[in-house]
Amino acid sequence: MDSEKVISVSQVSKSFRVFFDKGLSLKEKLLFRERRRFEEREVLKGISFEVQKGEAVGIIGENGCGKSTLLKLLSRIMYPDTGSIEIKGRVSALIELAAGFHPDMSGRENIYINAAIFGLSKKEIDSRIDDIIAFSELESYIDNPVRTYSSGMYMRLAFSVAINVDADVLLVDEILAVGDAAFQAKCFNKMREIKAKGTTVVIVSHSLGQIEQFCDRSIWICDGLIKKTGDPRAVTQAYLDYMGNKYDAGQTGEPMEPAEQSTEESTEAETAEQTPPADDGSRWGNGAARISRVLLYDGEGREASRFKTGEPMSMVMRYTAQPGIDDAVCGFGIFRNDGLHCYGTNTFVDGLSEIKLSAAGEVGFKIDKLMLMQGEYTIDAAIHRRDGFAYDYWRNVTKFNVYSNVSDIGVVRLEHSWSIGNKS
Repeated sequence: MDSEKVISVSQVSKSFRVFFDKGLSLKEKLLFRERRRFEEREVLKGISFEVQKGEAVGIIGENGCGKSTLLKLLSRIMYPDTGSIEIKGRVSALIELAAGFHPDMSGRENIYINAAIFGLSKKEIDSRIDDIIAFSELESYIDNPVRTYSSGMYMRLAFSVAINVDADVLLVDEILAVGDAAFQAKCFNKMREIKAKGTTVVIVSHSLGQIEQFCDRSIWICDGLIKKTGDPRAVTQAYLDYMGNKYDAGQTGEPMEPAEQSTEESTEAETAEQTPPADDGSRWGNGAARISRVLLYDGEGREASRFKTGEPMSMVMRYTAQPGIDDAVCGFGIFRNDGLHCYGTNTFVDGLSEIKLSAAGEVGFKIDKLMLMQGEYTIDAAIHRRDGFAYDYWRNVTKFNVYSNVSDIGVVRLEHSWSIGNKS
């Protein structure tokens, strides 16, 4: 394996026997042999990929596609039927909540057991146990039997152990979704620190926003095969587009046809400078609603593409839609020209009830003070359902420039003041 490659998966397949019925006792097995019918179900069908040192990779896909099976293969809880997996370094895995915990032992005793499973010596555990307990915030309960813990407390303890073993590879399966909002944020920040130190991270999650924020690359698994891999934002939207069309096909028996636009609106959209080629991958959705244009206005209500830091900016999304869409969520995302996601929000996040779309209309969004630093930015616009499936998602629909008369460094300018005092 290449010196920079930490994980190498080559043509890995995994099948399971799925029994239709199965006798549990010896008597049932002898008397009802015909019940022992089963089928071989191939969950992974020869997948291959590599992960570089320090890279964070997100695994996404619908339920049953093989995500968790892949993570168990990586952690060597189970082994592939065919193919090979090579991993360099110490592996720490958060795959099942409280796996390896003994319910009758205290939290402190379980720390020693789990850390030892990860390969730490008693001396190493002794030096880290205070940090583990402090991060878990379970000081008051650490000497209680873990059977008395809630699921959130289990997760806190398991996560705290896993991140304190100095692993070269961290495998995480969905459990960051457990726990209160404050601890989730704390875990996410800690994982950013771990990644910055050069740890390789593989995450399986249905939280697509979490994958986009944290990961360098996404792998979409569909029916046991890798459907798409690459930039998390592009992979996520391709997956949502696929799932949205699949849902609509299941509801109606066939995918929804794109919404028809009036001749005037179609001409306007087609001739607009921002319209991308049909096959450039910048636009997707089932077409039940269609964005025709996104316009930008300055504080005086004039159409503009250049704004000063601190001045207002308004966005107006014009759309057409098929009848009956009463669950729409409209949103915008702002990206720097190097791809950095600077800001994003939508009507649902801001507490607006789901929107009923008319045949044609517009949605306005005003930023009172555009506090972005000088540079070039692009805008994504979207109309989608509350579950994230897109009616129309348009990447890089338009762009704008920001100029400033100050020389601050960073992404945004924070309003501030200075206070300087002298001691007598």
